[in-house]
Amino acid sequence: MTEPGRTEAQALAPELVRIRRTLHQHPEVGLQLPKTQQAVLAELDGLGLEISTGISTTSVTAVLRGARPGPSVLLRADMDGLPITEQTGLDFASRESEAMHACGHDLHTTMLIGAARLLSAHRESLAGDVVFMFQPGEEMWDGASYMLREGVLDASGQRVSSAYGIHVMANIDRGVFTTRPGTLMAAMSSLTVTVRGEGGHGSVPHYAKDPISVAAQLVGDLQTLVTRRFDVFDPLVITVGRFQAGTSRTIIPKEATIEATVRSFSTRTQDRAEEETTRLCRGVAAAYGVDVEVEFKREYPPTVNHPEHAAFVQSVATETFGPDRFRTLAAPHPGAEDFSRVIAEVPGCYLFLGARVGDPGQVVPDIHSANVLFDESVLPDGALLHTQLAIQALHRDGGVPAS
Repeated sequence: MTEPGRTEAQALAPELVRIRRTLHQHPEVGLQLPKTQQAVLAELDGLGLEISTGISTTSVTAVLRGARPGPSVLLRADMDGLPITEQTGLDFASRESEAMHACGHDLHTTMLIGAARLLSAHRESLAGDVVFMFQPGEEMWDGASYMLREGVLDASGQRVSSAYGIHVMANIDRGVFTTRPGTLMAAMSSLTVTVRGEGGHGSVPHYAKDPISVAAQLVGDLQTLVTRRFDVFDPLVITVGRFQAGTSRTIIPKEATIEATVRSFSTRTQDRAEEETTRLCRGVAAAYGVDVEVEFKREYPPTVNHPEHAAFVQSVATETFGPDRFRTLAAPHPGAEDFSRVIAEVPGCYLFLGARVGDPGQVVPDIHSANVLFDESVLPDGALLHTQLAIQALHRDGGVPAS
């Protein structure tokens, strides 16, 4: 029995770079990515996969049947871009004026296509089936939930026994894989607070009820809430990213709105955040005699790796690339990820792959920046780790070995 190795994966590098750059030039945002879907379908054509597309989104699910009976394993890549105008100056920069692959999803999609090619060429090594999950709408659209409702976990005819995904990171040294057992990424919620007072002339604020001053106080009070009502060892992060009010500097408006993201590393703290922020906003508003509407919306749960699967990822990465290519992440990352929904349903692990452009430790533009860069040389290694995780997970979970 032969299995793909680093030499075979590296031979794919020119093709993977071509695919990635094509995707990079044509980013799409949200749940409907028709150009990206067609590009993925074209690259999977001829591999002998059982392919289905989404009903409510432009997702792609592909199933590779192994040569021998066994379980199923899922590998996932997200495909969507962000509403950002690219400023990298790359020759293959986005041709869309208000869309960019600023989070590396073009690399994720490319690596999973590479894994599909490697695994298809070694079908005889597979004791079971591989489900390839090409997902739209990760960036605040909760695309994973759509694919879960449409049955991606059972696409092979049986529930997958485990699931894995890789995210490239612009601020981690090139070629280094990293993850951790337990909580890897934060839960994310949104907080929208609308303060309603009484408008008036800016020269006589005592005749009005100023919603701007109350909303401004809430911005600061929310930060005090974080440090005084929440455990530093189970932290909360609140960032007010939008403050909207008024039409003129001489007018006290009737209404002011603030919007914030709320991130935590446990559902317990997420529960308390809803309770405490709501109480604070209502209390401050009452003190100033204005009305307030508070909307707390839970978006993504925390991404929690199953410990035995995090250990499995470390073992496979170390065996494939050497011990210097894997590091255990010391603390969770405060970003959020809807792959959390997948590994809440089935055991699995999410991990990061460093793609820093620059010297180790150098400060570089991070993901979601209009200037972020990713080192394409990691594409073959990402494809190969996907491949080895699938092969070894199927063997681990009871696939029939070759005779």
